[in-house]
Amino acid sequence: MTRRHLPSPRLLGVLALVLALGACATRPDPSDPEAVADFEQVNDPLEPLNRGMYFVNDGIDTLVLRPAAEAYRIFLPPEVREAIRNVLANLRTPVILVNDVLQGETQRAGVTLGRFVINTTIGIGGIMDRARDFGLLGHTEDFGQTLAVWGMPEGPFLFLPVLGPSNPRDLTGFGVDIAANPLTWISGNEAYDTVMITRQGLTAVDAREGLIEPLDALRQGSLDPYAALRSAYRQRRASEIRNSSPAVSPMAPGTGFGVGAGAPTLRP
Repeated sequence: MTRRHLPSPRLLGVLALVLALGACATRPDPSDPEAVADFEQVNDPLEPLNRGMYFVNDGIDTLVLRPAAEAYRIFLPPEVREAIRNVLANLRTPVILVNDVLQGETQRAGVTLGRFVINTTIGIGGIMDRARDFGLLGHTEDFGQTLAVWGMPEGPFLFLPVLGPSNPRDLTGFGVDIAANPLTWISGNEAYDTVMITRQGLTAVDAREGLIEPLDALRQGSLDPYAALRSAYRQRRASEIRNSSPAVSPMAPGTGFGVGAGAPTLRP
């Protein structure tokens, strides 16, 4: 029996919850300009809850994600990891193309389409990034960025276990990108389900492997890793929205510095 791959009800439930929480966030009294300025700069009215979620995430990362990433690095040589990364990036290209078009970025859409055609054919299903040889460098786009270009405010900062730092706009975009991915709607059997789960697992582990050193440095060099990660996420998202990030391999969102973040640009 075949099944359609719909977005997880758990994911939709989380989305509804955080959007509700974001809607309840209130600004300080306008008569206190310093409080208003601090609120706008930090934009983290749910900080106690977010810090609790960060603590939970840190435990999951320590016990599961980082050890898995270390094993991935130890047992797979760099050439194999690069090939896996290229395939995962190629599979995400249709979502990037859709968002290029929605943002009116015709030139970037052309680059994305060219990369997909070249890497799928000459690159043997994306195993090799042959598009680089033609000067077509990858970039990342997601619906969170599209909503930002359309003028939607980001809303309050959120931190979700496993998914990481985000905000209501990027979390909404994350759900839309899942729905926009053609692979989500392909009917499949158990073998297909296994392939999809393997892809998701490899995406998470590969991204975490690329962030071993950066996240270790952030934790060791900061008196408040939570605040440092919040700041890094915001700076990166602002750069991605302006299209000022350097060309990167367009990995899936939610695998870098949080939901909505594209490729881990801090790879060693």
